Amino acid sequence: MGKEKNPRRVAENEAMAKTRMLRTSPQKLNLVAAMIRGKKVDRALTDLTFSKKRIAQDVKKCLQSAIANAENNHGLDVDELVVAEAYVGKNLTMKRGRPRARGRFGKIIKPFSELTIKVRQVEEQA
Repeated sequence: MGKEKNPRRVAENEAMAKTRMLRTSPQKLNLVAAMIRGKKVDRALTDLTFSKKRIAQDVKKCLQSAIANAENNHGLDVDELVVAEAYVGKNLTMKRGRPRARGRFGKIIKPFSELTIKVRQVEEQA
């Protein structure tokens, strides 16, 4: 009489991780996400480690989480993982302001983003 198990949102050879409320604009975050799409995970981690972008450390943390999910929850081999998808979405935007000359108001928007990374196990061709 219990509830039925939820279907998996990813395929059997995939795992994913999602990070919400990253304090950067989606456009800037997408530049870093595009840098790792389609790469093997060890190469992607190296690229993120030595990237000069500030948000690259948060992307690296999300990628490490996806790798850990693949290994521990789904029993996938870490050496055969590839970043299958890395996509970015908008989150909330804080509106702030600053007084300007002649009684005007300068609008400052502080955007937040969210990042989803899917890793897939791909057997290497010999």
